[in-house]
Amino acid sequence: MKVLVSVKRVVDYNVKVRVKADNSGVDLTNVKMALNPFCEIAVEEAVRLKEKGLASEIVVVTIGPSTAQEQLRTALALGADRAVLVEADEALNALAVAKLLKAVVDKEQPQLVILGKQAIDSDNNQTGQMLAALSGFAQGTFASKLEVAGDKVNVTREIDGGLQTVALNLPAIVTTDLRLNEPRYASLPNIMKAKKKPLETVTPSALGVSTASTQQILRVEAPASRSAGIKVKSVAELVEKLKTEAKVI
Repeated sequence: MKVLVSVKRVVDYNVKVRVKADNSGVDLTNVKMALNPFCEIAVEEAVRLKEKGLASEIVVVTIGPSTAQEQLRTALALGADRAVLVEADEALNALAVAKLLKAVVDKEQPQLVILGKQAIDSDNNQTGQMLAALSGFAQGTFASKLEVAGDKVNVTREIDGGLQTVALNLPAIVTTDLRLNEPRYASLPNIMKAKKKPLETVTPSALGVSTASTQQILRVEAPASRSAGIKVKSVAELVEKLKTEAKVI
């Protein structure tokens, strides 16, 4: 079984992001970039499937600038066999990404596609679902447990009422939640081996996909700073402030 894992290059979650002076976007100058945490979970799950003898090959793919090769090498060090970079310097919306991934899926013909449920920069939570719609594959989203059984994959997902398990016919698309697994750290020998693993670079035009967006970002602003709280000496004073100042009662 071939497994395709889609990953994304994002600002490291430990970094406090800054908005550009002209409010056109996030300032990425000299900012540490990393593999999206949900994507790390997707890579780890694919590697575990291979370790169990259920997956024969793991192909990792990302869409972004040439510098995204760094994150692909990280995924290769974690256990992926080869990588594909769809080189695109412009910012793409979820639908454009899904169309590009659909082209890669058509080319690679994987039996299972695993994605992080969302990226921590845009938080759209759309790409996996859009890819499933475009490809016609069965989908299991927010997976907290994944089991491959013959020509089916059982996905346990957390819902408001508890846990729901769905059985998907392969080929299928699964998006990962935080509780699916704990990603491993790449060892130094594997990091060195990853430098020699194959990494293919293609362009959207070579895949026959138009990435023209119907969306436009008008303005990006940092969240408003929260004002400091106040202390009250009695319940009566609290009620009075809720009435006169907060005006919630």
